[in-house]
This record gives sequence, C-alpha cells and structure tokens, in this order.
Amino acid sequence: MDLTSFIAGLPKAELHVHHVGSASPRIVAELASRHEGSPVPSDPAALADYFAFKDFKHFIDIYLTVVDLIRDDEDVRMLTYEVARELARQQVRYAELTITPFSHVKRGIPAPAFCAAIEDARAGAAADFGIELRWCFDIPGEAGLPAAEETLRIALEERPDGLVSFGLGGPEIGVPRPQFKPYFDKARAAGLHSVPHAGETTGPATIWDALRDLGAERIGHGIAAVGDPQLMAYLAEHQIPLEISPTSNVRTRAVANIAEHPLPQIVAAGVPFSINSDDPPMFGTTLEEEYAVAAHLLELDAAGVAGLAKAAVTQSFLPTTTQQKLLSEIDDYTEKWPA
Repeated sequence: MDLTSFIAGLPKAELHVHHVGSASPRIVAELASRHEGSPVPSDPAALADYFAFKDFKHFIDIYLTVVDLIRDDEDVRMLTYEVARELARQQVRYAELTITPFSHVKRGIPAPAFCAAIEDARAGAAADFGIELRWCFDIPGEAGLPAAEETLRIALEERPDGLVSFGLGGPEIGVPRPQFKPYFDKARAAGLHSVPHAGETTGPATIWDALRDLGAERIGHGIAAVGDPQLMAYLAEHQIPLEISPTSNVRTRAVANIAEHPLPQIVAAGVPFSINSDDPPMFGTTLEEEYAVAAHLLELDAAGVAGLAKAAVTQSFLPTTTQQKLLSEIDDYTEKWPA
C-alpha cells in the first residue's frame, strides 16, 4: 500500500499553522513584486535560499520581512484566500489559522478592515474550496505588553465570526509567559480558548507557566515537556494536547535532526498531540509531509495515520456535531482504502 497516496487523500484538520507563514512562494513573490524595496526576493525560485534559517532568531527576522509585504486589506484578503486554497488541496477540511493582527494594524491596516478582509476570505474559501477556517489571534511576544493590549482590544471589539482562540507566539527566550496573564484572563472570560506557544526553544518551566498563568488548553509545540517527567504526567492526566510540527522544530534548530525528535517519547507517555505544519513554505514542508514524517517516526500504518487525523479533529475547537461529521468522513475514507 502506498502510504503517501493514502495521506494525500486523507481528510484532515490543521491546528497550528501561521497566517503569514503559510504564504506559498508564488504568493510571497507576488507580494514582493507589488511592493518594491523589500529584501524578500520576487523570484519564487530564490525563496528557498532566503528561507534557510540559521536559528530561531533569524527565522523571526525573516518572517517579519514577509509580514512587511502585507500593506493593505487586499493583500490580507488575497493571502488568506490563497492559504486556504493550499490547505484544501491537501484535503484539509478545517484549519485554525494563527493570525497576528497587531503586526498588520501597526503597519497601517485599520483593525476593522483587517478583520473584514480575513472574514471575506473565510467565506470565499468555504464556498470555493469547502474548507472551514477559524482564527487564533496571537500576541507577538517580542512586542511586549502594548501588543498584548492591542491584540486583546481587536479580539474583543472586532470579534470576527471566525475567532475561537487567543495565543502567544514569537520568541520564548526573554519573554516570560506570566506577564500576559491579565490578557489571557480577559480573553478566556470572553469565551476564547487559550493556545499559547511554549516549550519550543525554552525548557519545561515555560510550559508550566503557560498552564498555570495562561490557562492553556493546548500548547503550541511543547516539545521541551519531555525534560520533565512530572509535566509529562500532568499533560497526560489532564489530556492537554501538544501541537507538534516536526520539520519546524528541526528548521528552527529546536531539535538537532528528525531522528532525535521527541515525538515517540510524547506518545509513550500518553500525552495527546496533533500533527501540524506551522509555517510550511518557509520550512520547505506541507501538512502531508508532516504526516509522513510522523508516520516514519512512529512506525504507523494507514490506520495509525488516520488516527493522527482524528486526533486533530477531536482536539479542535469545532462543535461536537461537526467533529463527528469529519470523524465519520475520515473513517469512511480509511475503510474504502485498499488494504
């Protein structure tokens, strides 16, 4: 049986994928052509070298040069719609896209126009590609408390229909999680789910902070948890999922190589997880390829790979009835696949 073909047709959900970081080389090059004076190449073929990251800091620096290419609401709409097109091509039925509105608003796009653009793209993607998008509004941690204040304001005042969660991204080193507690408290009180990044480039203490101070319901990355048996036991007992993106962890140098990725240890400890692509074009991957990487690391067959897809669905913020519909679609696909 061809596991690659099985993965390609498998209905999927994506829970940890960044808005700007999902821009394909074609879209990044088009944006670079629209806006002269950027260091970002306007030749799609040159982007692979441009996206060769030395470390996590270098990744953030390059990421922000791409953010700088998004100058108006039409750029936002086009990017969002095209990201949905690529996800749908991979049979992604549902995605929770991590979006950093502060980064765009501070560059001059009014918050109402920004939110209207992503909502317009969400409606278009559902109609044209059959994919449901939802938003996680993400604080860029390196921008500090002013960014947290503005992200919360946009989330609560604009409250786009697709918004389901509140997050925290950017560098972990030098950005303590506890300082963001008041903002997460208010977001959670307003009904938003808590999904901060933690434990990618720092140790287990950052994950504990995300749990205790930010009320994390899922942890973005969280691979450092393997260094603390007590934390692993806590995550397993309380069934708090980790959003795992194996290739991302290697490309940002959080893990030395794929062979050393801690995913097998996470599974062995009974910690729930989903497989995701993070910033796929920037890391030279796709969600399909991340499923293949996970299948190799965990020695999975088709049924095991289908289990990865089902885990993402059950860990999502979809309503239970919608989850059941997508789970049934995964089961139907798997049953029909030749043994």
